[in-house]
Amino acid sequence: MKTSIAEDTICALATAPGGALGIIRVSGPEAFTAVSAICSLNCHHVAPNTIHFARIKEGTEIIDEAMVSVFRAPHSYTGEDSVEISCHGSRFVLNKVLELLVEHGCRMAGPGEYTQRAYMNGKMDLSQAEAVADLIASSNRSTHHLAMSQLRGGISTELGTLRERLLKLTSLLELELDFSDHEDLEFADRTELFALASQIESHIRRLTDSFQTGNALKQGVAVAIVGAPNVGKSTLLNQLLGEDRAIVSDIQGTTRDAIEDTITLDGILFRFIDTAGIRHTSDQIEQMGIERSLSAAEHARIVIMMTEPGVPYPDLEIRDDQTVIRIENKTDHFQAKFGIGLDSLRQQLTDAIPQYSDTDVIVTNARHYDVLCRAQQSLQRVIMGLSANISGDLLSEDLRDVLNTLAGITGGQITTPEVLNHIFKHFCVGK
Repeated sequence: MKTSIAEDTICALATAPGGALGIIRVSGPEAFTAVSAICSLNCHHVAPNTIHFARIKEGTEIIDEAMVSVFRAPHSYTGEDSVEISCHGSRFVLNKVLELLVEHGCRMAGPGEYTQRAYMNGKMDLSQAEAVADLIASSNRSTHHLAMSQLRGGISTELGTLRERLLKLTSLLELELDFSDHEDLEFADRTELFALASQIESHIRRLTDSFQTGNALKQGVAVAIVGAPNVGKSTLLNQLLGEDRAIVSDIQGTTRDAIEDTITLDGILFRFIDTAGIRHTSDQIEQMGIERSLSAAEHARIVIMMTEPGVPYPDLEIRDDQTVIRIENKTDHFQAKFGIGLDSLRQQLTDAIPQYSDTDVIVTNARHYDVLCRAQQSLQRVIMGLSANISGDLLSEDLRDVLNTLAGITGGQITTPEVLNHIFKHFCVGK
């Protein structure tokens, strides 16, 4: 378990201002003393994990009537003595309570400081701490599911399995090194070691491959709508969004820039990009719009190619990892203007995203992806070394590098305050 370096007591508003109620969190060694000094409840003398009515006071003046929740270390979110004060949502009341707490020895918390203390006190590993921010930011079923999976330790469990396999591989190599001069002893042959290393590398590759899906779900799946002018791209976007987001006109070249908006389908966030019609033109401004259309199609996860009878589909280079949906508009099967065929299109969009179960681990964090890629590269050196019959001491060095690199995801090798501050600075104050 890590040991918190915090010796002071912090306080902050943990709820958004303007509501009927506001919750103030207090955490640290003097949390009970500070709260007891400003209210009618003596937090030292109540049972832990209980809620009590109390009056917040400044001298003899009653500031508010509140509910006070008391948590005793280590059974709290931060692992420290903690108190949550549920007041009325008046800005005056909330500011006054915070002012009184500061007067009695607390200081205002920084962004993410409660979760950082939870990590430092061993209440969660670093990947779970990062999941807290993702959970707060989740806006649909998919992102909520992914954040909850990570918060419950999904990726930590995966890394634990990888670590056990790596330790087995390392121990076999170390055994070979320690007793290499004993000719009468038999060790695991290189074929067995190669098979084990390949299994581990495949496991890591499965995690890195999931990042494309995970990142798309987290940021919104990019869908580019491309085609010649006037085939109904803007009409389709408006129908999907349920509002007139894009200008619809019979005049060619109306859309000069990419128009982007989002909708959620079956719990998945999609980012739709309506692009300028692709055609040959001498208009410099329109040509810039067409170039942006091509760029949007190049970087999109899904490309909707639209046409109409007698008009060819756009000639685009499509990546192997892209999904292409071809639509012939203004036909009996599809009429964007009247919404005919939209249900089928929505189904094709959701079908294009790989399905995953509650037990699947999907990597959504760019830092985790970078760490996994570096570990994979080190492990590939081990595999090549085994194939080339490289000395075990050199292979052991690369294996230790894999172990140390992977530990960076959960925090095993993260020690510098700069790295931790970079991770937690994006949290909201109060969390």
